[in-house]
Amino acid sequence: MTRVASHSGARTTAREPGSHEHLSGATGADGVHGSRISSRSLPRTEIRGSGSATTARSMDWALLVLALLAIWQVLYAAVGDVALTPPLATLRNAGALLGSPGFWRHLEATAYAFAVSLVITAIGGVTAGLALGFHRFSGLVSEPILTAVYTLPKVTLYPLVLLVFGLGISAKIAFGIMHGIVPVILITMSAVRNIDPVHLKTARALNLTALQTAANVLAPAVTPEIFTGLRVGFSLTLLGVIIGEMFASQRGLGFMIINGMNTHDVPTMMAVIFLIVTFAVTAGTLLLAADRRLHRGAREAP
Repeated sequence: MTRVASHSGARTTAREPGSHEHLSGATGADGVHGSRISSRSLPRTEIRGSGSATTARSMDWALLVLALLAIWQVLYAAVGDVALTPPLATLRNAGALLGSPGFWRHLEATAYAFAVSLVITAIGGVTAGLALGFHRFSGLVSEPILTAVYTLPKVTLYPLVLLVFGLGISAKIAFGIMHGIVPVILITMSAVRNIDPVHLKTARALNLTALQTAANVLAPAVTPEIFTGLRVGFSLTLLGVIIGEMFASQRGLGFMIINGMNTHDVPTMMAVIFLIVTFAVTAGTLLLAADRRLHRGAREAP
């Protein structure tokens, strides 16, 4: 009888979900089974949920690409070879273009102008935005002016850019900066203004130096928003450089596009546009993912 009671008690203890034996994997058939459930069921559920979310995102991207290709094919069927090439032919032409030495010379010209424009846009935009954000009066005066300049079509200023900088790479760089620097300034100003005053009061209460305040309080607070401004400036600077090459340049991807239009070389024009769009979408997606990660980390920070 004692053995039966002891055995029954052991089984009862092993079956209790809150007991130590159940969590640590007590002996007995029920105890082993219970240990397997408690140690593996939750991770499997989490892994399954994560995999389902990844699969859903992949399916969304695949459906989006298929929809865009279908629209592209329908437009080609409507207008024909006069203005478009079909998706598969464009992909083949883009591959052939990548194997052409002449294309790489044009790509090098565009990449150099874009890199210089982006560096100047980032450094100048962030510096001016921080200065105007911390000097409140200057920011209040300059914000409506910058907003008006941002809404102005930059193409109307291109003749002035040509007169000032002349033909060549300088005009392309200037036009790229004109497109990208204003939103970087405005978003950086907004980031500085949105700093919680409590953080600055806490820094003063702790007797932090200006350098310590900038490193430990200001930088974490404004970095996510500044990165958002740089992401927007990246896209607009690329747009400005390409447009600048289309108007007054003898080299670059923008020149290839406008030259294809003038000579009615639709395959080359479409291949170059396809390559530019592919680069812009890929870079924009990566920057957007990094931007979201920065904002999520800022929200989760204590």
